[in-house]
Amino acid sequence: MSYLTLNGLNKRYGDLTVVEDVGLEVAQGEFVSLLGPSGCGKTTTLQMIAGFVEPTRGRILLEGHDITGLRPEKRGMGIVFQSYALFPHMTVAENIGFGLEMQGMASAERKRRIDDTLDLVRLSGLGARYPRNLSGGQRQRVAIARALAIRPKVLLLDEPMSNLDAKLREEMHGELRGIQKTLGITTILVTHDQVEAMTMSDRIAVMNAGRLVQVSAPFDAYERPQSAFASGFLGKTNCIDASLVQRHALCCEVQAGALALKIPHGGLPCPEQIQVYVRPEKIRLVPANEARVTSIVRTRMFLGSHWALEVEGELGRLRISVPNVGVAPAAEGGQVYLGWQDDDMRMLAPEANHG
Repeated sequence: MSYLTLNGLNKRYGDLTVVEDVGLEVAQGEFVSLLGPSGCGKTTTLQMIAGFVEPTRGRILLEGHDITGLRPEKRGMGIVFQSYALFPHMTVAENIGFGLEMQGMASAERKRRIDDTLDLVRLSGLGARYPRNLSGGQRQRVAIARALAIRPKVLLLDEPMSNLDAKLREEMHGELRGIQKTLGITTILVTHDQVEAMTMSDRIAVMNAGRLVQVSAPFDAYERPQSAFASGFLGKTNCIDASLVQRHALCCEVQAGALALKIPHGGLPCPEQIQVYVRPEKIRLVPANEARVTSIVRTRMFLGSHWALEVEGELGRLRISVPNVGVAPAAEGGQVYLGWQDDDMRMLAPEANHG
């Protein structure tokens, strides 16, 4: 049985539909990310779960009970906001204990809970400090600790790491995921950061224009996107226009320029005009006798672990990610030979291309 269920959630403001028919089932202890661009409806969905926004239509169930009409403080949710929303006039310990005090917890028990939670987020000994005396990463841990101290049924995270620098954000991905696993707490994260979603989540719910367009485990969402939008939003991709030649039992034979390709169709229909998707890291530099196409390097950027190339040839412009093995690839203006496997290509259902 689902622990948290969103059943046909809709939110309209006048003629504007912000969230449309969102249905999602979340298991107890699961970490699910709502991933999408700004304005896609992910934050509004989170606010409806929290009780800050009333759905126009649909229901929210928690442990089988309808909580759609409950006030936020009655839902048992812990929330971490993008701005952290710490009380500047309160110490770290007072911030963490605020929700416990509102619950009427006795002073001695409250102190034990605060100390345990400080230890959980690696802030032991900092309870007497004020937020202004903390680093950005420490303030974020306080906000997480405050949300966790009340032992919420669900932890809601609204872009909590967007104010951190890249290195600290990466460190916090692992820390927060570790805390979530330790506590076994059901967690919903709102983010526009694909790396954040893939690093931390059990499943990713990709949103676009108010709708869920794919709900999958991170690996499946990346390797088997169900729409052109999901393919492009979850990492970089190359799109190749092609025409159908023949549909076979397991693949579609298509023509892209002068190149014949066989693409696994996974049971999807094969329209006359299709788009083929292949990730930059799937395209390899190969010897001339193994090449599918020959291209000219237009741009070359060194990114440490890999080289990012943009090449141009009979398939148009393609992006390639070449691992750094200690030898630089061809310079700009140089010729390269490209190869990839049939299984590396993806073909999407035509109705999903507007996803």
